[in-house]
Amino acid sequence: MSRVFLTESPRDALQGIKKFIPTDIKVKYLQSLLRVGYDVLDFGSFVSAKAIPQMCDTHQVVKQLDLSDTKTKLLAIVANERGAAEALSYDQISYIGYPFSISENFQMRNTNNTIEGSLVLLNRLVKHVNSVNRELVVYLSMGFGNPYGDPWSLALVAAWVSRLVDIGVKRISLSDTVGLAQAKTITDLFEHLLQAYPDIVFAAHLHAKPNEATRKIKAAYAGGCRAFDSAIRGLGGCPMAKDELTGNVPTEKLLSYLSAQKAQYSVNMLYFESAYNASLQVC
Repeated sequence: MSRVFLTESPRDALQGIKKFIPTDIKVKYLQSLLRVGYDVLDFGSFVSAKAIPQMCDTHQVVKQLDLSDTKTKLLAIVANERGAAEALSYDQISYIGYPFSISENFQMRNTNNTIEGSLVLLNRLVKHVNSVNRELVVYLSMGFGNPYGDPWSLALVAAWVSRLVDIGVKRISLSDTVGLAQAKTITDLFEHLLQAYPDIVFAAHLHAKPNEATRKIKAAYAGGCRAFDSAIRGLGGCPMAKDELTGNVPTEKLLSYLSAQKAQYSVNMLYFESAYNASLQVC
């Protein structure tokens, strides 16, 4: 890709907030984000309301969003076939995201499924999504390290990517789930995977402490990554992160870095400022 593909992730930013945010406030905030010009908006999830209470109103949210004046595509996260069927019932949703982990421990924690069970599910999801002209995005959790004692190496990540590609996955977001990634690891992994799989879109879904965010963005960019997930103000992150300061990469820091590199991306900065201000009213 010659330009940078941007995904804003309010779903990831808001899902860990315990106090329920009213649906109308969510819709208003998401509507402000739809004006910014992102390529994709990761807006909600069709998962267990018990597991992620904040996202229990995703059905209501998607029905109320006005997409008539935006080129931004909607993405929703699912954890099983039921969730995928629900997400695909809405023509407004273009991308279906599934969190796949190379850590057996984290896969069970996150989706209540094993790695092998998730592969079986992904085989079905690829066929189902393709049949209705949507796209599947696989989030490769623990893509840069593992805090649970499970095996991890660059070669192991590459091996799992190979298996995902073999079943037809074309978009893979490498996820620094608990903020473990080191700059060299980020650069090396993207360099290797982009060279090995030139037809696959690899994105960086990085979590970081505020003072580490730019360093990780720079490392991914240096490795050839041209697709990034982020969240305004760095909100969110994995609920199991050991440090509460480990959140998503702040969109404002990502845009600042890309601007300094004179990278091409589709964002209206006036609307971004408006959306940033709107986020302060949400949480």
